[in-house]
Amino acid sequence: MPAPKDPEFRRRAVELARLREKPIAQIAKDLGIAESGLRRWMAQADIDEGHKPGLSIDERAELVRLRRENRTQAMEIEILKRASAYFARENVLSK
Repeated sequence: MPAPKDPEFRRRAVELARLREKPIAQIAKDLGIAESGLRRWMAQADIDEGHKPGLSIDERAELVRLRRENRTQAMEIEILKRASAYFARENVLSK
């Protein structure tokens, strides 16, 4: 898998493709990227700019962060439940 391109490269590639001076396939070939990748970048740029509905890059990153945080909290809650059950059982048995 090729290394991800930096955001500036992506932005410039999308700008070139939107000029429509050459076919998208030719622009992608000249830049050394896949045509489908360039089309995906163009679609994401449309979403980020508000031309199309969907999740922007920032919203997607926030969603990933929140899901990770949610998983962590769910694990912490499960650990606390087990610990409280353990200590409650110990308390009942010791009397």
